[in-house]
Amino acid sequence: MHSLPSKLFLLLSLCVVMARPLAAQRDKPEPLTEVQMEKIRDAGLDPNERVKLYTQFLGEHSDAIKGLTNRRDSPARSKRLDEELQSLAALMDELGSNLDTYTDRHADIRKALKPLAEASDHWLTTLRALAGEPGFDLARKDAIEGCEELQDEAKRLLTEQTEYFNLHKDEQGQDRAEPK
Repeated sequence: MHSLPSKLFLLLSLCVVMARPLAAQRDKPEPLTEVQMEKIRDAGLDPNERVKLYTQFLGEHSDAIKGLTNRRDSPARSKRLDEELQSLAALMDELGSNLDTYTDRHADIRKALKPLAEASDHWLTTLRALAGEPGFDLARKDAIEGCEELQDEAKRLLTEQTEYFNLHKDEQGQDRAEPK
């Protein structure tokens, strides 16, 4: 039989182990600032404006990464790059989810898809030019993978939407397909 102190120690250890992932989730930085989140909210249901804003914010993160690339190696630089790369990947995932939603409802987002596809080329160039380091290599790989997926999705959707709206001219420019 275990004594009461050993049971308490075991229980306390279990609580500490389980609390660590929760603390890590809270410490994870938000990829968007309050101002950026407000702009996304203000865009409301306008899919082209929302995609345009996400593209802009992704570009800002990419520019920050590029700016950090040539700085002297340091733990602070490595940490900042890791955070920027994680934020970039998170925003790409969020935009990908938005694109899925807009595709499901046949929203005409061709105006925003072309600049997104072009910008993703630039982001990939920036990410691939960044040499991997132990402090952020995993985040770099995740960001590259996320960018490749987003780029492929944007190009595929642009082709699909062009074909769809050529066949359904009466639905061009819409935010969502309305039942007929």
